[in-house]
Amino acid sequence: MLIGELSRRTGVNPHQLRYYESQGLLEPVRGANGYRAYGEDAVTTVTQIRRLLAAGLSTEDIAYLLPCATGESPDLEPCAELLDALRTRLHGLDERIDALARSRQALHDYLDATERQLSRTPGRRRPASAT
Repeated sequence: MLIGELSRRTGVNPHQLRYYESQGLLEPVRGANGYRAYGEDAVTTVTQIRRLLAAGLSTEDIAYLLPCATGESPDLEPCAELLDALRTRLHGLDERIDALARSRQALHDYLDATERQLSRTPGRRRPASAT
C-alpha cells in the first residue's frame, strides 16, 4: 500500500509517517517509481508506535522496543526491554508529578501569605490579576 492509504487506515498524516521512517520506526520498500510501499504489517506497527508515543516514550525508545512488537496484534509482546522502559518512564512521571505537587504547594503557601499580609494592611491595593 502507498503512504496515502496507510495514512487513511491509521489516521496518521503522511508527514508523520515519513518522520517515523526517518527515525527508523517504519521501513517501506521503494518502488521503481520511488514511491514508498508498505506491507499490511505497517498498520499494526503504526498503531504500536502511536500507543508508545502516547505513553510518553521517545522515538529512540520506540525504535529499541519495536522488536517486542511481534505478530499482528497492536499489543506488544512482553519482553524484558519493554518492561524496563515502561518502569523507567513511569518512575520519571512520578518524579515530575512530585515536583509539580511541591511547586503547587509553594504557590499556595505564597498566595496565602500574601493575602494575609494584604488583609492586615488596609488601603493597600491588590495588583491587577496576572491571568
